[in-house]
Amino acid sequence: MMRKFFNKMQEGQSVSFIYLLVLAYTIVALIWWGVLLFRQSEQISQFEKQNLSLRIDSLAQPVEHQLEFQRIEKDAHMRSFKYVGEGAIFLGIILLGALFVYRAVWKYMKLSRQQQNFMMAVTHELKSPIAAAKLNLETIRRHRLDEEKQAKLIDNTIRETNRLDQLCNNILLAAQLETHNYQLFKEPLDFSALLEGNIRELRNRIATHVINADILPHVWLEGDKLMLQIILSNLVENAVKYAPRNSTITVRLFESGHRLKLQVSDEGPGVPDEEKERIFMKFYRLGNENTRKAKGSGLGLFLTAKIVEQHNGLIWVRDNQPAGACFEIMWQEYSVQRA
Repeated sequence: MMRKFFNKMQEGQSVSFIYLLVLAYTIVALIWWGVLLFRQSEQISQFEKQNLSLRIDSLAQPVEHQLEFQRIEKDAHMRSFKYVGEGAIFLGIILLGALFVYRAVWKYMKLSRQQQNFMMAVTHELKSPIAAAKLNLETIRRHRLDEEKQAKLIDNTIRETNRLDQLCNNILLAAQLETHNYQLFKEPLDFSALLEGNIRELRNRIATHVINADILPHVWLEGDKLMLQIILSNLVENAVKYAPRNSTITVRLFESGHRLKLQVSDEGPGVPDEEKERIFMKFYRLGNENTRKAKGSGLGLFLTAKIVEQHNGLIWVRDNQPAGACFEIMWQEYSVQRA
């Protein structure tokens, strides 16, 4: 895997070098042809002036000689202006075309690397639960276990198969959302109750971190129940991947300036400033797929951003204080039923 990664890097560097070399050669060739044309123009002017000098005795008046000389100079200036204008236009077209081609090639190479990372991540995500489930089933088959140990192995196997099911659902959902084939079923929802129920389920499933919640009650929002649950699950599970064990993950739902905000903050290493916008891209993950320790497929935050967008919301990430990351979602269309 490491060798493939370095081969991809070397291939990208080679393509960039060859592309820049061809571009530089094209520009140098254009400049060289321009120099030759200017020299040719000077030779033409000198030849015409020499002919004019030879014919000076045949001209009746000096005025005619002066007019002919001015014509030669004017023709030389016009040729120079034409060469400069055409050269500048060709150079602009070449640079503009080179920019578009380079951007297209770079995007293709970037997408190729992201897909390579995705395949490596998915392979790891698939192999881990399959290996764990296989080991648990083989242990149950080969050994006589008491009911408690057998039930524990079965629970672990079910948990691993749920991971597989969630990964498959994320891949299918990402494809459907990107092609606009998924139809949202929007309805008025008690968003506060939905979040509280989802948080209870996450607390039962995640034993490695402390999940604190501060939820504004009786908040109603029009949306797809399943999709809104995925938003919170993805953000909390993302925090679990990067935050230290036994640290605190805080979920807040509150009003701020006539806007509804949902915050999920952790105490992990945070997100570098240059990565804050990229992490919502499909397949994008921080770091190198061969060296990172956090699991994932690079689809969770992409799905979250897509779902928030379809619910007329905005999502961004900022630094948590004193450490960590804080993902924040904002809606303008909501209602709070006061007691």
